[in-house]
Amino acid sequence: MSTLLDAAYITDKLGIDLPLIAVYDAPHDASFERVIVPVAHRRTCIFAYFNAWMRGQTLMLTSANCGCKDCSYWLLGKENRSRKDLIELLVGEEGVKCSDEIAAAWLNATPHYRPKHTCLYIGFLKNAMIEYLKTVTFFVTPDQLSALVVAANYHVGSQQVSPVEIPFGSGCMQLLAPASALEKPKAVLGASDLAMRKYLPDNVMAFTVNGKMFEILCSIDDNSFLNKAYLRELMEFRKFSKSSE
Repeated sequence: MSTLLDAAYITDKLGIDLPLIAVYDAPHDASFERVIVPVAHRRTCIFAYFNAWMRGQTLMLTSANCGCKDCSYWLLGKENRSRKDLIELLVGEEGVKCSDEIAAAWLNATPHYRPKHTCLYIGFLKNAMIEYLKTVTFFVTPDQLSALVVAANYHVGSQQVSPVEIPFGSGCMQLLAPASALEKPKAVLGASDLAMRKYLPDNVMAFTVNGKMFEILCSIDDNSFLNKAYLRELMEFRKFSKSSE
């Protein structure tokens, strides 16, 4: 994607007022503004920086300083636990897999992201950094999430598999999951990790897309569901419900 497309049409139609947050795979000397880094030697979920992202700050992650072991493994490809310890974490400590065999099979089928450059940056979507863009995330309400799922399937025919997935994994892992699709449009429903939910408002989920899917979302026009009765009635109903409280 050589030119950043404008998502204002779809975000305005859906009333999405939280900024779009992008993940960039970029060199250490890339020109991002208001860069912050995780607190050194402290285990911190990257979603603890959600409010910082909303304020326009950009979180820089490196293999030496990325907040927690899960993030360094899934986003930066750093082997920081033995296979046995990973399985014990999933089965015994977290209880998110039912057996060692199931956990091992999932790990075998789920590669971690391997950055091309020395840093990952998470922050505002910026035209100047388009060459490094990997994914874009919409932080949305359930109603807005429903509309984005419809939008992602707008051009999908009967013989095509839906490009929207709900991958199991950590919240940080879900931020880069669509990047594995390469040139295929792909989206994931994210923020489903119980460990990171406390850092988001309780009615906010994540919809993360790769560059090809972002192009599709930005191209949806006046003839789409964005200007049809179902969406209009839903939004009017929500406004009425809030005014009646």
